[in-house]
Amino acid sequence: MSINITFPDGAVKQFDAAITGLEIADGISSGLRRNAVAIEVNGEQWDLSREITTDSTIGIITRDTDEGLEVLRHDAAHVMAEAVKELYPETQVSIGPSIENGFYYDFAREEAFTTEDLPKIEARMKEIVKRNEKIEREVWDRNEAISYFKSIGEAYKAEIIADLPESETITVYRQGEFLDLCRGPHLPSTGILRDGFKLTKLAGAYWRGDSNNAQLQRIYGTAWSDKKQLKAYLKRMEEAEKRDHRKLGKALDLFHIQDEAPGSVFWHPKGWAIYQAVQTYMAEKQYERGYQEIKTPQLVDISLWEKSGHADKFGDDMFTLSSDEREYAVKPMNCPCHVQVFNQGLKSYRDLPLRLAEFGSCHRNEMSGSLHGIMRVRSFVQDDAHIFCTEEQVQSEVKEFIDFLHAVYADFGFDEVIYKLSTRPEQRVGSDEDWDRAELALEQALNENNLDWELQPGEGAFYGPKIEFSLKDCIGRVWQCGTVQVDFSMPGRLGAEYIAEDGSKQVPVMVHRAILGSIERFLGILIEQHAGAMPAWLAPQQVMVATIVTEANDYAQEVAAALRSAGLRAEVDLRNEKIGYKVREHSLQKIPAILCIGKREAEEGTVAVRRFGSKAQTVIALEDFIEQFLVEVDEKQIFEAQAASND
Repeated sequence: MSINITFPDGAVKQFDAAITGLEIADGISSGLRRNAVAIEVNGEQWDLSREITTDSTIGIITRDTDEGLEVLRHDAAHVMAEAVKELYPETQVSIGPSIENGFYYDFAREEAFTTEDLPKIEARMKEIVKRNEKIEREVWDRNEAISYFKSIGEAYKAEIIADLPESETITVYRQGEFLDLCRGPHLPSTGILRDGFKLTKLAGAYWRGDSNNAQLQRIYGTAWSDKKQLKAYLKRMEEAEKRDHRKLGKALDLFHIQDEAPGSVFWHPKGWAIYQAVQTYMAEKQYERGYQEIKTPQLVDISLWEKSGHADKFGDDMFTLSSDEREYAVKPMNCPCHVQVFNQGLKSYRDLPLRLAEFGSCHRNEMSGSLHGIMRVRSFVQDDAHIFCTEEQVQSEVKEFIDFLHAVYADFGFDEVIYKLSTRPEQRVGSDEDWDRAELALEQALNENNLDWELQPGEGAFYGPKIEFSLKDCIGRVWQCGTVQVDFSMPGRLGAEYIAEDGSKQVPVMVHRAILGSIERFLGILIEQHAGAMPAWLAPQQVMVATIVTEANDYAQEVAAALRSAGLRAEVDLRNEKIGYKVREHSLQKIPAILCIGKREAEEGTVAVRRFGSKAQTVIALEDFIEQFLVEVDEKQIFEAQAASND
């Protein structure tokens, strides 16, 4: 029996008998064998030890690829579960997947794990890796598997198997004395995991994410291809901890969140000043680009969401209430309401494109466990807009939007953007022909902007494909913010029409777009990007005027008034404290400029300027300072805050 194996470069090699991925890798080079973690066979990931018995197209997955890291992290979860079972035999294991940057496993145990347990578990994991236990895939009979896991007290595993479809192949992986239900793939042995892992934290988790079920204990970890990558990641996380927007929000008195309003933000004066600066900026930029701002209701009859398709798709995430025997939904998104504005009055092709923008307040019933500061909330505002246009205008509108988005991100200090095109999901509305045209328009817009992009098959919205725009911050984290979606379906479902040039009635195309996304989340990203030291144009207090002697109080008040007259956010500190104390206090609040005012400054009409992050002091005429600082604000310069935050 001969087998033809096709390699990624198209080359074909014939083998006389069944062969494993490990043998194929070894036949290419010893280096590939050392770094191989799995193999892709006809588009499906397999264990390296699994035999290939038919003609196949293959690709070796190495530990330094995204796919390889996912395998390593999955194996780390299994090794952790084995370590826990050896140290605490009474513990039940449930599920343990790989996740972004790491892995976790959920355990059922009467006694609570503590942070002191993590080093012990991690040490046992390293022992298991050192043992280099062989990892073997076994196919089991369903009933046999259920009986086995019940017999060893693993009720959660037995329940998972019982709930699997009858057609599902039951695979169990054995490493040493530990057996775990899993689809795989897995490494050939535990030693290949090496030492690039670390346990990081504990959390609670409901079984299968349902608050009606038992609460389990979740142990998180991170895993990388080697120790060097692990150290780099831990250093990034240490930096991220310093920049945590929740800590900075409290330290800088920007906002707070409390139990009486879960997932909703209480903005304090300083935080609201930043919020308003961002919203005002976006409003001005949108106006310059031909958008008209609107405002739509918070409570809308559920029938509108049923017509648009949102009730069917997102019903569980919507807040609803009843009044006068009618059911209403608290607005979870803005698009159906924008169609209602379009529908008022007869529209002509001459009115298109019509760009309607709203800082739309939305509410979504996010799970309490997923809420995270102002990054993940239930009540938020989107910089939402919808462009109603002809099909011929779609591509140019998307292209213009991408230009707009780049300009906005640059002003906020983000130069690196990642682009992903998400295409039709399995559950969708509209014809395949509509989807073909919508996807092509987005693809061409990306290509015409000469952008490198990644395809995400099946990740589009139910009504149309989308481009996702993600930002990379100064410590390498990626945040998905902006989106643009082409929708051939919703306008027709909601009765939108315009009179075409030939006099016929046509349904407009609807382009959904957002640049910041959730303003709350974007502000959280900004706070962490700049470590709370906001650029001068965004800082809640742009200038602090601090007196050195009481004789300078009147002049200090004049300085503050002049700054405010110039449109700057300025405060004055007349307290009878030493100037060093005042400077330290206001520096901790990360105010971009502190103007120290003494007797000499009052006599000469000057100010002594201390910039945040610098120990230098410059004496300058008040008029000159205002002129220079206004240039910094108007040009939205960011270097001062970035330099300070990177110290």
